[in-house]
Amino acid sequence: MEGNDFNKVNTIFTCGYIVGMIPNNLMLQVVSPRIWFPCMQICWGVLTFGSSAVRNVQQLYAIRFLQGLAESSTFVGTHYVLGAWYKHSELGKRSGIFTSSGLVGTLFSGLLQAAVYSNLNGHSGRSGWRWLFIIDGVITLPIALYGFIVFPDVPATTKAFYLSKEERELASRRLQSEVQVDRSPLSWSLARRILSRWRWYGCSLLFAVSGETESFGSNNLMGQWLKAIGGYTVPQIDYYPSGVTAVAIVSTLVCAIWTDRTQLRWPVLVYMSVSCIIASICILVWSSPTGLKFFAYYLAGAAYAGQATTFAWANQICADDDQERGVVLASMNMWNNVLNAWWPLVFYPATDAPRFQKGMIAMICVSVATLGVTWLVWYLERREHQGYGKSDTTPVAIEPTYHNHKETSG
Repeated sequence: MEGNDFNKVNTIFTCGYIVGMIPNNLMLQVVSPRIWFPCMQICWGVLTFGSSAVRNVQQLYAIRFLQGLAESSTFVGTHYVLGAWYKHSELGKRSGIFTSSGLVGTLFSGLLQAAVYSNLNGHSGRSGWRWLFIIDGVITLPIALYGFIVFPDVPATTKAFYLSKEERELASRRLQSEVQVDRSPLSWSLARRILSRWRWYGCSLLFAVSGETESFGSNNLMGQWLKAIGGYTVPQIDYYPSGVTAVAIVSTLVCAIWTDRTQLRWPVLVYMSVSCIIASICILVWSSPTGLKFFAYYLAGAAYAGQATTFAWANQICADDDQERGVVLASMNMWNNVLNAWWPLVFYPATDAPRFQKGMIAMICVSVATLGVTWLVWYLERREHQGYGKSDTTPVAIEPTYHNHKETSG
């Protein structure tokens, strides 16, 4: 690769991710998640094996687009499934654990990259990065098999072998006052319901904007900075950015537990926005010492704390309409990735390393915008609850003319 090829590969992957987002989440209304998720993971694994054999960057473009289609099933799909199992007072912690597990994977990835490069680079005539894709594929396929056997679906349809009949009934019964599950066929009335409410617009805008605070980590700016300033080995360039992920994991778990206890979601987005503003200023002032820049990049890991909180918030807001909930969750990630498709090319091109001056200014702006949209969503949710005479934590009943909710029992 040369020039901005790295950014282009990420952008093409993002395009596939965008295209597959809503269709994949709607498929969960038709096909059991226990079947759909592992099938998509097998596709992802096969494509990962293919990545180890590419001979030019154009072949990688095609594979990454298809990988985006497959990968788009899992993140928001899992948040949808979590919203079907847990109460509002439980959802933040579970969303945080799920998000953190992905971050642990990212943390492990950096360590794996360094280990593969150090031990397998040149082995059997293959470059280290080719071995990395092979190992990723080997890891993926057994996990897909695990999903076929163990994944529990949603309470109304679960056939998990480790749950008794009484436990399945309890799982459905305990959420009837909070989460409405609709098994009616998909129809155009769903679009009418979604577009006539503020939820789709507000939640989509919230994550579209706040998700860009993750640009420090998603574009590996610290790794690009270390490579550009020189003086660091390849393993060090792989290892040191792992500190960003470590901060992200701790922030996510602490904030998620706190939100469940307090039932307040918005302070987490304030915390991550302020952290990103401080980090950006530290990097923007280029005369600051190297140690302060390390601190700034690590502090920016706090941006990931908002991910679990935002999706838990959306699950709570849309708890009264199962189909709307699926589309809103997918749309949130979709619109964020619409921005991601071009955002790194404009604000974080590899050619801007090590300073990323435009990117730091953009980060300050998007952090301020996140504060404004967070207030807007908080205000609209509060107004909706007051309009129905409900408390902030009680779901609002939808109009019965839209569709009939079926009671769920084991």
